[in-house]
Amino acid sequence: MPPVRSGVSDYAVELLRPMSRSVDVRILTPPNSEGPPELPSELASLLVPLETPGIPGEIFVAHFGNNPYHRWIIEQSRGRRTVAVVHDLVLQHLLVHQMLDVTKDSDAYAAAMREAHGDSGVALAQARSFGVSGRLDPFLFPALKALLGDAEALICHSEFGRRELVRLFPGRPVLRMRLPVADPGPLDRSKIREKLEISDQEILMMHLGFLTPEKGLAAILGGLAAARGSGINARLLLVGQEAEGVGVQAVAERLGIGPSVTSTGWLTWDEMVTAPVAADVGVVLRVPSAGETSAAVVRFLACGTPAAVIARRQFLEWPEKVAPRITPGPSTIAEIARLLRRIPEDDDWQDRRPAARAFYEDGHMPQQAAETMAEFLKSLS
Repeated sequence: MPPVRSGVSDYAVELLRPMSRSVDVRILTPPNSEGPPELPSELASLLVPLETPGIPGEIFVAHFGNNPYHRWIIEQSRGRRTVAVVHDLVLQHLLVHQMLDVTKDSDAYAAAMREAHGDSGVALAQARSFGVSGRLDPFLFPALKALLGDAEALICHSEFGRRELVRLFPGRPVLRMRLPVADPGPLDRSKIREKLEISDQEILMMHLGFLTPEKGLAAILGGLAAARGSGINARLLLVGQEAEGVGVQAVAERLGIGPSVTSTGWLTWDEMVTAPVAADVGVVLRVPSAGETSAAVVRFLACGTPAAVIARRQFLEWPEKVAPRITPGPSTIAEIARLLRRIPEDDDWQDRRPAARAFYEDGHMPQQAAETMAEFLKSLS
């Protein structure tokens, strides 16, 4: 829940508003990691203390994401009738945090890895106990069975995710529901560009969300540098908080594009949901990907802005017209540069804006998602 700076936090509020109008909802108060929850009044009235026991027949809808903010949900889901909303198809980071960083129980971690991945999982746990681990280990050993094994049903946001969950949990009900984000409503694009100090002559590429190396920032900066080197008047605006040690601006300065890279830092919710309309193209490059469906992409589409995505797995489910594809690997920088060159030269580029908005309206609006989820939950009763 807000004020926790997590995409799932925003998602929860945007979905709970319409959900609370169609089904009986109680909201467990999360531990005070960043102060008391910041909720609209109609949701704040639904909060109950964390220690509140379940009601017979009540379904505990537990949101699982791959970061420490979700640790408390592991304990709360035990002994309850749980439906897991799987935001990430990799939960190894969460498992490590819970069992090794917090409880420091290496035996429990090894047992969980055996449950999830058999002998290979145990070997990984043993290697970690000797201080041997690799950056890609979590993506090769996602540990979903270790944390989701007791869930009665599962919900995800992509067809790729649905197929993976059906494979791992045969016989378990699985719902694929389009990822909802709030409707920003009618927007004055010129006014927002002016507020962000973007001129009409500039091609604006925007990155939305928490800034980490895994989101392809090196390639994004390289593509911008190549585009500007070829005469394209392009800029990059980073909307979101930067992870410690990322140093985007320092890299931009070394590439000679410092003045063309700016950052807003963390924005208020109202500013964050409307900012994407200012961009000519969003950019979302997640490599490696934890199988998540990007809320950032959907926020761009809600504002009528096409968003370039990495051409892998779940990101291929979006039409190319609204989500131009960037090939992962050595060609990424060149493809970003070509995309930026294409925008002012492509007479049809502006046609992508209404197409992006139409795609958002077809299932990604919170009311639509709430109705889909409510139907699914009622089918389990």
